[in-house]
Amino acid sequence: MSRLLRLRRSIGMVAMLVLVSASLANASATLLLEEPYGKLGFFTATGHAAVYLSGVCAETPVVLRACAPGEMGSVISRYDGVRDYDWVAVPLIPYLYAVEKPEDIPLFVDLKMVAFLRDQYRRKHFEEVASDLTDGEAPGGNWYELVGSAYDRASYAFEIQTSTAQDLAFIAAYNAAPNRSHFRTVSRNCADFAKDVINFYYPKALHRSLVADVGITTPKQMAITMVKFSSRHPQLAFSRYVIPQVPGSAARSSAVHGVVESFFKSKKYIVPSVAISPIFAGCVAAVYVGTGAGRFDPARQAMVYSAERGLESPIGAEDRRSYQIELNHLLAADAARTNRTHVEKSLQRIMSGAAPGFDAEGRPVLRMKMGDEAVDLGVAEGNILAADNSGRLAEQLMEARLREELRRRNPPRTSGSEIEHDWALLQKAMDSSDDQVASRTGRPLQLGAQSRWGRAGNQP
Repeated sequence: MSRLLRLRRSIGMVAMLVLVSASLANASATLLLEEPYGKLGFFTATGHAAVYLSGVCAETPVVLRACAPGEMGSVISRYDGVRDYDWVAVPLIPYLYAVEKPEDIPLFVDLKMVAFLRDQYRRKHFEEVASDLTDGEAPGGNWYELVGSAYDRASYAFEIQTSTAQDLAFIAAYNAAPNRSHFRTVSRNCADFAKDVINFYYPKALHRSLVADVGITTPKQMAITMVKFSSRHPQLAFSRYVIPQVPGSAARSSAVHGVVESFFKSKKYIVPSVAISPIFAGCVAAVYVGTGAGRFDPARQAMVYSAERGLESPIGAEDRRSYQIELNHLLAADAARTNRTHVEKSLQRIMSGAAPGFDAEGRPVLRMKMGDEAVDLGVAEGNILAADNSGRLAEQLMEARLREELRRRNPPRTSGSEIEHDWALLQKAMDSSDDQVASRTGRPLQLGAQSRWGRAGNQP
């Protein structure tokens, strides 16, 4: 064997070891505990469970493959009513935001924009599981739950380390097995699927509770057992984080509960029970207190996920209050200068009269009429400050986003650096609005940029 050939083989082996080491360091399995929302949150508070695998990607929604370098993996979950499939895999960013790039994620949404983004993604990537109806419209079923999850609800993520070998074994097993739905609420639900996936990687890691959930597998119980399993295996580099619900006009999602906990905390169930059978109600209370499920806080010591910045610490309570005060001052000064409270409609009313669409770069916009003029409002970070955008509408959108992010609520909604970033966008939008007013009137504003609170160089 020539020296050159041996050298080439040695280099190849080193490169392979580097790639394998990188895969071992980065591969992970993450249990997603998703809050209930809408009617689902009213009737049952158990939420949804899914699994994000960073080393497993979706060749199609129902065919898995190993991820190439730079790919982010996929979320695999079970929903009833998605054609006849038992599970579907979706890349992480589309699963959370119904777009393909982080810079295209809308900063503030309404239901019309969410439906538009979901349907556009479906038409491009999801026809296999949700094809058009005969009239070309979107089909029914629960396919929409698999695209844009973060518009509907917040999620809690519980991550443990895996290996490339485990990923490859999982891909081979799930591609070979029949992918046919036999969904049952009690014994074959979304949490059962998440349990089976995690247990494929680490057998017997997750299990249901016969007492706290009367034998039904629930998403919260899966999170509780995931935390307990990770505490027994510190070598798996456990981490936990929150994926916030995207700010918007839709109702915010609600807290996740187990079965007994849902019954105990719901007045429409527990109050009649006390009247009809105090002994039964007492037993429910005893189970709730005895199991300790109500004391489990999924947001405890959690980081905050950002699609563009990764994991960051949540903003502290004191910093949040300081930003709220500064935002109120900034907007009060702007209202006095522009009389904005008397001449501008609310952002929600403006959005309701707009049509969602895409700009030339494929980023989401709202198309609307301002008098006789057609205006496109970019709603993503990549186009909100576009030259032909309406500065005043961009300003309103960023104001609404910041107000939602700064509102006190569990789970944490944002990080300190995210607030700083959004604050800077608001200031730029206000500057753009000033420039547009000056260009239309032919004269500069009487109050300059430094008259406002929180200008560049004077941020809180």
